[in-house]
Amino acid sequence: YRTHIQDIGWETNWKKDNELSGTSGQSKRLEAIEIRLTGQMEEKYDVYYRVHAQNFGWMGWAKNGEQAGTAHYSYRLEAIEIVLVPKGHLGPSDEKEAFNDQRAQ
Repeated sequence: YRTHIQDIGWETNWKKDNELSGTSGQSKRLEAIEIRLTGQMEEKYDVYYRVHAQNFGWMGWAKNGEQAGTAHYSYRLEAIEIVLVPKGHLGPSDEKEAFNDQRAQ
């Protein structure tokens, strides 16, 4: 996993095994996240996730390292829902966008 951090942007390095993603003691909000599986888990499962973003509400589902959340709005992530789905099975879906970057508009 890695996160998009207020005033910093996307973390350069991916985190794993309970490592801190974001900042500590700087009062910076998390704005978006990417999650991916590795090793045997990556071979057997797809990871789906969606976020609840300030002023957007629940956003669409992202999958296997895709971006979920917002960037350049200064809106915080308020919740994350994560689902593991066996490879070859249908995961959750909807018509909503999983990620919205204000600079792309």
